[in-house]
Amino acid sequence: MFRRFTAALGAGVLLASLVATSAFAGGPPQLGFYVDGTLYRTVGTPTDFIGTGAPARSFDHIYVLGNGLANVADAKPGDRDFNGGRWMVFPLNWADGVAPVQLTSDAQIWALAAAGKLSVATSPVKAFECPVIPANRAA
Repeated sequence: MFRRFTAALGAGVLLASLVATSAFAGGPPQLGFYVDGTLYRTVGTPTDFIGTGAPARSFDHIYVLGNGLANVADAKPGDRDFNGGRWMVFPLNWADGVAPVQLTSDAQIWALAAAGKLSVATSPVKAFECPVIPANRAA
């Protein structure tokens, strides 16, 4: 009886620690992100490369559109310049009077920036690593 209780208690503690670890790591992003018009998903990881000295060219960019919109990235698996899931995150600032809309490619971001409708932060707010999985692929 004592062994069963101890085993059950141990399993409960392990399960609670796994749930807590997932919550503190941020868990998988709910909306995913777009690259060249295709929606991708990922699994959040607790990595943090800010301040490590890793060269900026070793990261791809994720742009945060804000306001409940899915983010946009500039590379995906299969792209010649894809850095294997290493990302720097840059928020967008929408110009006064411009309503945030869902964009699906970095080309759209840069076209709106050139038109003065938004600006891209010059410094990343986060640098991390995570996998990239097409959203339509089964888990």
